[in-house]
Amino acid sequence: MHQLIKTQAAMNDIIQISSISQVHEALGLPAPRHPLVSLIQIDKTITEYDYGDFTYVYGFYQVALKSGIAGDIMYGRNHYDFAQGSMIFTKPGQAQSYANTSELEGETGWTLLFHPDLIRRSDLGRNIETYSFFSYETHEALHVSEHEKKVLTDLVNQIEIEYSGNIDKHTQKLIVSNIELILDYCTRFYDRQFYLRSNHNLDMVSKLDKLIKDYFDSEKTLERGLPSVKYFSEAMNMSSSYLSDMLKNATGRNAQQYIQDYLIERAKNQLLGTKEPISQIAYGLGFEYPQHFSKLFKSKVGMSPLEYRKIN
Repeated sequence: MHQLIKTQAAMNDIIQISSISQVHEALGLPAPRHPLVSLIQIDKTITEYDYGDFTYVYGFYQVALKSGIAGDIMYGRNHYDFAQGSMIFTKPGQAQSYANTSELEGETGWTLLFHPDLIRRSDLGRNIETYSFFSYETHEALHVSEHEKKVLTDLVNQIEIEYSGNIDKHTQKLIVSNIELILDYCTRFYDRQFYLRSNHNLDMVSKLDKLIKDYFDSEKTLERGLPSVKYFSEAMNMSSSYLSDMLKNATGRNAQQYIQDYLIERAKNQLLGTKEPISQIAYGLGFEYPQHFSKLFKSKVGMSPLEYRKIN
């Protein structure tokens, strides 16, 4: 595997790791007991591995509890220092690189790897995209308490027990059920984290309000069209998924709904406060076609822009 990495690296700094077996081989671990799922304990073998100056793209999901490890992981444009003990989630196709890893005194951690083929025919496979934290940036990691660590570690240990024993017709279903339970617990723990950070989140909502207002006041709509969730999430140094989930927790609306509601309120003010043609209002708000504005307005208000103007 080391030779494979060096060969690939000579051609490209991006290393594709498609199977869990490749990970075991690279780390000098025994072959995985199950080809589609593995629990790797993080110890000196892992932290002292020379990842090099390469970017790795994995073909499977990873759920990792990093605790008592110095160093950082990077994907996208962001670094995350995981010394304090946190969880990160990555999905197939995400690029990662590593730096300065070393073990500290005390706790370590674990990484659960599972391939999409493991869950493909299950309800989890059909619903995996609903776990939006797989699309969060690394600095949006989940910080878990000691009790929460124990809950999650007990579940991953149960997965290891399942694939380490005699595999039968129930094994895969039980493994997938435990993975789903882990993700459901992590959803709960993220909700707790959003709640505890409610004051910070409200500050973020205020910041978003200003960004949205500035977008319309500076007439960016004429240059860029309708404002997007991606535009504002990048301006706030957040992933689109995290911004939506933070807003949902703070306001009951996701990012798209929040932006649309602001747009509709602005449209109402213009409909009643000016005599501009509806088509002109639509173009000024960033719509390419006035009928798209009218359709959105009616879906939100229950009447067309013209009807709203007439009765008010």
